[in-house]
Amino acid sequence: MEVYLATGRRKNAVARVRMSPGTGKVMINGDDLLSYFKRETLKMDIEQPLELTETLDKFDITARVLGGGLSGQAGAVRLGIARALLKYSEDYRPTLRQSGLLTRDPRETERKKYGLAKARKRFQFSKR
Repeated sequence: MEVYLATGRRKNAVARVRMSPGTGKVMINGDDLLSYFKRETLKMDIEQPLELTETLDKFDITARVLGGGLSGQAGAVRLGIARALLKYSEDYRPTLRQSGLLTRDPRETERKKYGLAKARKRFQFSKR
């Protein structure tokens, strides 16, 4: 049985994805997809590469995700799945590339500056 491994990253999240032929079961950190990512939009985000390549029920996917928040983790898993699909078949490259699923989102969190509440937010100004 062939296993395809890939890594996806987004913001501070890192996802290690294992994809093997199966029935379409997706497990994230030991939980199934909907119990880990409760928002429907995140579920759709993760399944997008599988839907585009019409492989939704061809593979079982197991992912270990560390760091970041839920949306960053979902983005990391999505990139990991897209990269694993490429290892399965290079024929998917044009489809995934056209949808922007192979591009690693380079945006990172801006650091907090001294004298400010957050990276750009200032403390409330009081005239008196």
